[in-house]
Amino acid sequence: MKLTYRHTRLCAYVGYITQGIVNNLTPLLFVSFQRDFSLTLTHISFLIALNFGVQILTDLAGARLGERLAYRHAMVFAHAMAAAGLGFMSFLPFVLPPFLGLCLCSAMCAVGGGLLEVVVSPIVEALPGDEKAASMSLLHSFYSWGQMGVVALSTLYFLLAGVANWRILPLFWMLVPLCNLFLSARVPFRKLVEEGKAVPVGQLFRKGAFWLFLAVMVCAGASELAMSQWASLFAEDGLKVSKTLGDLLGPCAFAVLMGLSRVFFGIMGSKIDLRRFILGSGVLCVFSYLLAVFARHPVVALSGCALCGLSVGITWPGTFSLASRRFPRGGGAMFALLALAGDVGCTSGPALCGLVAGSGGGVKSGLLAACVFPAVLCGCVLFLRKADQ
Repeated sequence: MKLTYRHTRLCAYVGYITQGIVNNLTPLLFVSFQRDFSLTLTHISFLIALNFGVQILTDLAGARLGERLAYRHAMVFAHAMAAAGLGFMSFLPFVLPPFLGLCLCSAMCAVGGGLLEVVVSPIVEALPGDEKAASMSLLHSFYSWGQMGVVALSTLYFLLAGVANWRILPLFWMLVPLCNLFLSARVPFRKLVEEGKAVPVGQLFRKGAFWLFLAVMVCAGASELAMSQWASLFAEDGLKVSKTLGDLLGPCAFAVLMGLSRVFFGIMGSKIDLRRFILGSGVLCVFSYLLAVFARHPVVALSGCALCGLSVGITWPGTFSLASRRFPRGGGAMFALLALAGDVGCTSGPALCGLVAGSGGGVKSGLLAACVFPAVLCGCVLFLRKADQ
């Protein structure tokens, strides 16, 4: 069968589902890691920071390669690393010192996830079609569906097999990147910008608007991941609800609402002012953090976690689209730098939350500290209007 760009788009969608898996499976197992391997909150914080720290290094490599990065080779390698990291998670912590084994698995998953962040967006941006912003938002919704699927199906697994039998779960999720690896090897790809015609990276850095885009990406990543990475532990330890209820009303509802907001913009994108939409999302994100922290009833607090998913849904893909409009010849290097900034946020948001929580303030205090990121995001979006071209 001859594969077309429709199959390329499908491959990209599953690529973001894979990234949703590798970023969100481990947080569901944090309590199990604490119980089985005697890990502390400091260990948990390090695992989160390692994941996104390795993704940052991967983004840097992608930015350096720019348009020379072969999309097919990158997609195949990324899925191979994601599959390896998930597969090894089921036994490496039991044959090596547990924390070392978990770190190695996290690093492999991070290489795969980081490389996917670098190449998937420009792959879809390069496909034929005019509705680029809507297409980008729809693409990123599949990260949310991957996150939702991980939470919902993993919760079902825990109910049927028991949390103590978590070792089999990563092997189940390994099948997704493994299957998409073979699709990536066959689908056709297009370059976003012809070789030699992309704007030099140095020229991008001389634009004030580009620095603002980088700042928005840092805050977008931090706002999203501080909540999604800590929501499961927050529900169990901070709100004292059951793992099933906490995961369904916390990270799962977060993913559903994040995905729905991206689908909504994917459908209505041409009728919406993207900059204003992102600004409103930032304001809503501040409110959702405050609701999660200060609500007295656990269900209301968990609704704050879920509402955060709705608020952050458009910030990451929306910033990609705004930057692509402002710098149409930015090319793959621009997308890699934006992904790098986003992953810096994905590291710093959960790390700040974990640092405050681990110092004795608890997860609620950590989430309150992370509230600074959506507030700064709002300020950066306001300044974008006045930024130089």
